[in-house]
Amino acid sequence: MAIRTTRSQATFRLPFRLAEMDELHPAGTYDVDTDEEVIEGNERTVYLRVATLLHLRNGGTTQTVTVDPKDLEHALARDGDGGDGKSTDRDPEAPAP
Repeated sequence: MAIRTTRSQATFRLPFRLAEMDELHPAGTYDVDTDEEVIEGNERTVYLRVATLLHLRNGGTTQTVTVDPKDLEHALARDGDGGDGKSTDRDPEAPAP
């Protein structure tokens, strides 16, 4: 079984939280690795996503968390839709005022 890993970045303008995380994380740019299993067929090659990893840096340490790619996509969409960029301490999971 071959695995390919694609590295990208996710940028949040506001603090964010995902279902897999207990705490709010600060705005910033985070590395995201997507691991896909390579399935070779007779006519084409298919890539099946098996893991999405978000790398959280805090000081000198890095924590890697497996996240649901749809949750990450929704969090980025909320970040792009929400706020005027002035309030960085609001909980993005809380209902809008």
